[in-house]
Amino acid sequence: MAQEIERKFLVKDESFLPLVEYKKHLKQGYLTSKNAEGMTFRVRIADNEAFLTVKGRNNGMTRAEFEYPIPLADAEEMLASFCSDRMIDKVRYYLHYEGFLWEIDVFEGRHKGLIVAEIELSDEDTVFAIPPFVGKEVTDDFAYSNFALSMSQ
Repeated sequence: MAQEIERKFLVKDESFLPLVEYKKHLKQGYLTSKNAEGMTFRVRIADNEAFLTVKGRNNGMTRAEFEYPIPLADAEEMLASFCSDRMIDKVRYYLHYEGFLWEIDVFEGRHKGLIVAEIELSDEDTVFAIPPFVGKEVTDDFAYSNFALSMSQ
């Protein structure tokens, strides 16, 4: 089974920008509200690629995740038809810090000003260095999940 182990933090400032290796513009939406099992169904466009992702319930920092490429036109139509009022628009910056890949999401639109850093780990007990631009951990705060942000006004 595919699994995602992720930790999430607020970002204090934009001092990460000189470290950026590349970036992608992301638009994403959720096809249904979270169901009783805690699953989400996401459509994402990353630059000119599109994906359908199914995520399971969180168990600590770990959850099942399955992601599949889909035609860009299909993703655009799904977002417009099913998610137009619940989309997230952000730029994701990628950088390495002391051997780990960090993804920094700079939100646009109604969440402009929010910047969140994520690190995916191979194990929940993995030790890693926290970059100086990283602040408070929000891994366990549902309000900072992309799903919750997509539903907020």
